Amino acid sequence: MIDLFRVAISRQLESYASATDVGLGRLDSTPGIEHGFLGGVAEELSADELDGYDALLMEGSRLSVTSLSEPARPAVVARFGVGYDNVDVAACTANATLVTITPDAVRRPVAVAALTLVLALSQRLLVRDRLTRGGRWAEGNDHVGVGLVGRTLGVIGLGNIGRELMRLVEPFDVRRLASDPFVPGAVAESVGAQLVDLESLLRESDFVVILCQLTEDTRHLIDAPRIELMKPSACLVNVARGAIVDQSALTRALREGRIGGAALDVFEREPVDPGDPLLALDNVILSPHSLSSTDQCLRGCGESAVRCILDVAAGRVPHNVVNPAVLDDERLQRRLAAFRGRDGGR
Repeated sequence: MIDLFRVAISRQLESYASATDVGLGRLDSTPGIEHGFLGGVAEELSADELDGYDALLMEGSRLSVTSLSEPARPAVVARFGVGYDNVDVAACTANATLVTITPDAVRRPVAVAALTLVLALSQRLLVRDRLTRGGRWAEGNDHVGVGLVGRTLGVIGLGNIGRELMRLVEPFDVRRLASDPFVPGAVAESVGAQLVDLESLLRESDFVVILCQLTEDTRHLIDAPRIELMKPSACLVNVARGAIVDQSALTRALREGRIGGAALDVFEREPVDPGDPLLALDNVILSPHSLSSTDQCLRGCGESAVRCILDVAAGRVPHNVVNPAVLDDERLQRRLAAFRGRDGGR
């Protein structure tokens, strides 16, 4: 009989846990659960690190097919967050490993982060900050902001977070456009948005917010030709994944003044190179992929991921599984049955 259910936690989460409550408490209080942080912060997790663990709570490092080679095959990989482009989901499915995410925990925080950047751009917030710090008070009125009433907000990706953003901007009286090939028009209408093709959205929007997943189809979705479709006054906001935008093309457009500005919480390569020419521009707001990392968001992500892990430890199917095909795998079903037999599944 299995006595202990062992949980590995990626080292990146230790820094969060030292700063605030990230919702790991139930791992401490549940009998039969043993957990610990992995040894270091590696770009890719190794099979040796994961050897003997039944579950992995991860954030940051990449999980590849090599990471899952024998003997390391956790029953569940619980992503601390909603993006899973750093997880080889196909390899997990092939190795009878569940992958879960925490969409409910990030829905409001990421939508608020996107709205924060839209408002900062519209109010010329960083420009005004620099003027004040530089003793250039009298120049404040030389930099007029852009009111949102009657402007057009275009959202690329009308999923969980995109719909929340549409609800949040309703009091601002903006026209709302959305582009998402997987969402029916009725869903867009339910949050006050009009579903249009991507090109129309780029041409008509004053603020373009990227909230879609990074896939092979969306990599460099916003490239040089599509940036050219944007209004000269329009601003681009990306809080999804950096590689959705051709960063070199965006840098050229910003440098040449072909769009009004941009705000980025994500980059093609992270951490961003300190010498990247994007960092020298004054018409872009930058954040180190952490704008939505509030105490509430971190705690919600942790609690949601831990619930998934404890479900598996009790032999139950967790919520928010991104590879449901694995549920038909007899190897996984045998492991879940064994976990249920662990002291009654606790």
